[in-house]
Amino acid sequence: MADLARWCVRHRLIAVLLWLLAFGGVTAGAALAGTAYSNDYAVPGTESGRAARLLEEGFPGLGGDSDTVVWHTVTGTVRAADVEQTMTRTLRRIAELPGVASVSGPYGGRGAARISADGRTAYAVVTFARPAEDIAGAEAQAVVRTARAAAGEGLQVELGGSAIGLTESPRGHTAEVVGVLVAAVVLFLAFGSLAASLLPIATALVGVGTAYAGIGLLGHAMTVADFAPMLGMLIGLGVGIDYALFIVTRHRRGLKRGLGVTEAAVSAVATTGRAVVFAGATVCIALLGMLTLRLGFLDGVAVAACLTVVLTVAASVTLLPALLSYLGPRALGRRERRRLAEHGPRPELPTGLAARWSALVERHPRLLGALALAVVAVLALPTLSLRLGTSDQGNDPRTATTRKAYDLLAEGFGPGVNGPLTLVTRVDGADDELALDALGSTLRATRGVASVTPVTYGAGRGTAYLTVVPDSAPQSQDTSELVDRLRGTVLPRAQTGTSLDVQVGGVTAGYDDFADVIIGKLPPFVGAVVGLGCLLLLVAFRSLGIPLKAAAMNIAAVAAAFGIVVAVFQWGWGSEPLGLGRAGPIEPFLPVIMVSVLFGLSMDYQVFLVSRIYEEWLETGDNRRAVRVGLAETSRVINSAAVIMISVFLAFVLSGDRVIAMFGIALAAAVALDAFVLRTLLVPALMHLLGAANWWLPAWLERRLPRISIEPPECRAAHERLGRVPVDELRKEERHDVRDIAR
Repeated sequence: MADLARWCVRHRLIAVLLWLLAFGGVTAGAALAGTAYSNDYAVPGTESGRAARLLEEGFPGLGGDSDTVVWHTVTGTVRAADVEQTMTRTLRRIAELPGVASVSGPYGGRGAARISADGRTAYAVVTFARPAEDIAGAEAQAVVRTARAAAGEGLQVELGGSAIGLTESPRGHTAEVVGVLVAAVVLFLAFGSLAASLLPIATALVGVGTAYAGIGLLGHAMTVADFAPMLGMLIGLGVGIDYALFIVTRHRRGLKRGLGVTEAAVSAVATTGRAVVFAGATVCIALLGMLTLRLGFLDGVAVAACLTVVLTVAASVTLLPALLSYLGPRALGRRERRRLAEHGPRPELPTGLAARWSALVERHPRLLGALALAVVAVLALPTLSLRLGTSDQGNDPRTATTRKAYDLLAEGFGPGVNGPLTLVTRVDGADDELALDALGSTLRATRGVASVTPVTYGAGRGTAYLTVVPDSAPQSQDTSELVDRLRGTVLPRAQTGTSLDVQVGGVTAGYDDFADVIIGKLPPFVGAVVGLGCLLLLVAFRSLGIPLKAAAMNIAAVAAAFGIVVAVFQWGWGSEPLGLGRAGPIEPFLPVIMVSVLFGLSMDYQVFLVSRIYEEWLETGDNRRAVRVGLAETSRVINSAAVIMISVFLAFVLSGDRVIAMFGIALAAAVALDAFVLRTLLVPALMHLLGAANWWLPAWLERRLPRISIEPPECRAAHERLGRVPVDELRKEERHDVRDIAR
């Protein structure tokens, strides 16, 4: 690491130009190639997947994405001659657009059911030739433009569906700008130097920007969800600024101790830079652990997020030292430079609020530890009612055409029209056809069913399907229960004595199947991630207590964060005022990604705090002093880093995207709990209570463990040399040193 940092400092212009060239080249490539994101939730082997395959085989024209055009009259009815002529002409134009396979309107014999009972709302089904993930943005946008052109005085036209949803423009880059501005303010308050506060931001932006463009190119090689770039940016800005903050803090400490600019930068990368690489590696390992789930939808998300972390780490240990060398002594504020020139190097004694807090935790570990546990337990309680599923377009912002179309359909035809269930089966002979005709009557009498369409047979009558419209919304628990009822009791009874094997598909069924697969694979995945973290900490700190406490803290942080997410998004506490739609289920992939990301983020704080405590323990053998000094010396940096990360994560609520907002609130809550409750309160309290048992390791395991050093301990001789400064003179400036507290 030292050699790499020294090369970047000595060849700083080359280092900066290489990064700018990489950023510009990847961005240009992404702009030329365009995007190819895909939200394909299909999971091989599920019933909804089999239903989709049967439907595509028996009805090739229905294999593409189905979207809706909805129109509503303020006065009169949709059967009025002028309205009918306008919309018939519009639907004909849509049918002629590239990528559109067919359009089924309400004006005709079989389309009467697409006109509401009051005659003021109607809809048409637009079927594309390809699934939503394969539809070009220009094709979907052309449908939107053509349909919206029909709107006029007294006639409202809106569109809904998966392909249409991809055309909704995001709210610019407001979230990123707000997050970066807040981070800049925090960094300036921490450093007192405008130049030093801008370096972590510049480094993170270059790394994240390169990754953002790279994810666009990645979408052409594998399945990448459309929210992956924003998720990568969210994670990258948070960890990137934090990683750079740790290195700049160590660099400034070196300058204050009298090191030259080059020596301080090299030392910072050789010490804290190693911890940054270790922390980044743990994040990547946890993210790539999602590949073991064998879910194509998550593979792209994992690789995209991992790419972002890798580039932010690389920028922190290469671009940042080059920029630090350009900055020179201005990494310190004017007052700090003046003090260094007048008095020379001084030891940094942990004083002030950090020292007082550390002493308070030492005096009352039981009380404060119990308080921290109570806070985490209360916040985690809503997690017990967690319901995984995918929210529908009723959760889109009120201004979106998809939300307006959803509401018009729900008001005119009932909420189930927005997510009908498709029942598909192979047909073998007249007996099966008779059973299917009887099935329609059985379904209409089933609780939770609003309507059932007649059976439709494919060419050769070898495949058939019918559509069931629930009386509840797609994301409703009632609709999920209807799917279970159909699969568990209604269909098995109706199929008895026949060769029918009816498969239940549709939006809700597909989302429920995806959630069930995730839930089934979640426990071993969480166990593997937590186990890996324990193993890494075991080798690093040569203790059983440290990794076990870290595992418990990670689980507590995730549980409490999910409690907050459930309250906001599932219970709807404040989701509408935030522009995140009404209450709905939690995305099924959120737990997997959250566990992966939080594992890495919490490792940052765990390593930064415990490594300093461990260093003091090795030197003194005094557990109370080690915990007290370690907490006092690291809490300020941990808190500053946490505030930055929380600000960045919360800013993404402004994106207007429910999924990204869900990640932002979940990660912000987890980091806040991790930094302010767990790492700076519960962990040190437990370490005080356990005493020397914190560092116990069986002798047989001690002999077999490899020896690694995450961050080499600083040379205490430097403190000793600085300690020759008269103590009385120091005390005039520093009123209290945490090292002086009696045991």
